Amino acid sequence: MLSSAEIMQLIGSLIWLLAGVGVFIVGMNFMSEALEKSAGDGMKKMLGRISNNRFSGVGIGTGVTAIIQSSSATSVMVIGLVNAGVMTLMQATPIIMGANIGTTVTGVLVAFKNDYFNMLMYLCAFAGVMMGFFKNEKIKLAGLLCSGLGLIFVGLNVMSSEEAFGNPLVESLFRDIFSMIDFPLLLILVGVLFTALIQSSSAATGVVITMVGTGVLDLDLALFIVLGANIGTCVTALLASVGANANAKRVALIHFTFNVIGTAIFTAIVWIFKEPMIDLLVSLFPGSDPMSLQMRVSVFHVIFNVTTTLVLLPFVSQLVAYSCKVIKDKKETEPARSLKYVDDRLLTMPTVALMQVKKEIDYMFDLVEENITLSFASMEKGDLTQRERIIENEAVIDYTNGALTKYLIKLSATLEGSDEKIIGSYFHVLNDLERIGDHAENFYEIAAEMSTKKIAFSQNAQSDLHRMREKVLRMLAISKDAFDTLNKEQLSELTVLENEVDAMKKALTAEHFTRLAEGNCSPEVSPYYSSTVAALERVADHLVNVGYSIVSPIGSQKDL
Repeated sequence: MLSSAEIMQLIGSLIWLLAGVGVFIVGMNFMSEALEKSAGDGMKKMLGRISNNRFSGVGIGTGVTAIIQSSSATSVMVIGLVNAGVMTLMQATPIIMGANIGTTVTGVLVAFKNDYFNMLMYLCAFAGVMMGFFKNEKIKLAGLLCSGLGLIFVGLNVMSSEEAFGNPLVESLFRDIFSMIDFPLLLILVGVLFTALIQSSSAATGVVITMVGTGVLDLDLALFIVLGANIGTCVTALLASVGANANAKRVALIHFTFNVIGTAIFTAIVWIFKEPMIDLLVSLFPGSDPMSLQMRVSVFHVIFNVTTTLVLLPFVSQLVAYSCKVIKDKKETEPARSLKYVDDRLLTMPTVALMQVKKEIDYMFDLVEENITLSFASMEKGDLTQRERIIENEAVIDYTNGALTKYLIKLSATLEGSDEKIIGSYFHVLNDLERIGDHAENFYEIAAEMSTKKIAFSQNAQSDLHRMREKVLRMLAISKDAFDTLNKEQLSELTVLENEVDAMKKALTAEHFTRLAEGNCSPEVSPYYSSTVAALERVADHLVNVGYSIVSPIGSQKDL
């Protein structure tokens, strides 16, 4: 029976232990955030190499997770990409497998802990905090990385100190607990629940590695807890799939199934061949020092994930087929309006989210271009058969403008520096494209009203408007290419064309009033002609704004 003093000492040690876990998780989050932001261009390149090659997918999953230090974040990102229709299930599955390999990097890092390394990490944490006071964003980002890395080891050392796991009372308590649950399936359940609770298999594995290093937890028990942690990490992906489409839910199911199968295989192996497995790990890292004890767990974690991936990689198509059988496509129709490439789940990966916003705007640009082309055809050829198509495109353009603007507001809170300027330019581009879409619809309405009233422009007026429309179409092509490819080479031509359109507006308006005064133009046609000329000039101004958005991200745009 413990005395009151021993109970207080035990409570204090447990609080100290929880504090260590908290500092460790904070350090993980800091380092993950810093790596994610600093590796933005690298992640863009890796994601740009997404293909149907399974080995490439595993490499991308491993690389991205090793960079951001979170398989959960990678899984959520993949679910978001699949939900947005950018990635197929066949492409996503190997990436999920690779993410499990990438997450082992944290365990290896934790296992290297020793006195000299600890001192270096403490200095790293202090230097990181000091770097946070600099105004330079790159230095601040490097400081966040350093402080995060340092805090990981501060947390680990708090956990392994005399006040925590080093306390005989705490060691005795945990040994009693584990002696009561010394059964593989119960130990796996502990790993599942602990990881699901803290939402990080890397952190859970780090705690287990520390417990083995301090002698609180025996190696044979730790192996089963580590296996359970790999299932527990699926909880984040499963939660992220709630409310997503069927394919996104299938990704979460594949992730869960992959880890369950791997855990089942290794549970059987470790359960049956426990002694040979322990002997193998001990022979790889002999000695009783903390690093040797910790490396045994870390290497087992690597072996588990690499082996599971190698075993299941040939069965990607079977896993996809299985997920499709379990999760059926909904028979009811999808919502009438939804963004094509953007997904709220990608907000956890701002760099990827920004890439998807660009694709969404490109898609909106395609619809604007189509509506301009159809509306011009209605005016020149009297083709009024595309009314429903124009109206539907305009509805999508309006929805995209509103929904994407709200998304950019949320995304802007997660970005800084040059990315903030890009978001500023996107706000302007969305507004300009939406206004061009409105003008396109108005052009069609002018053609429809004139057809209903059985009136038409004179031959000279039609010729003048044709020349003006051709210049606007050329500007549209240049502006679209500039935004799509960030190509600045033709922007000077865009300016020249805009000046020509401005001059044409003045000239054509003057000529029109002359014809009207001389009685060579019907007063009934006059408002339609003036509206068309003025609208074409405004479209040209909006196109200049869009084209130059790649040069001047914020401001210097015409107020229209």
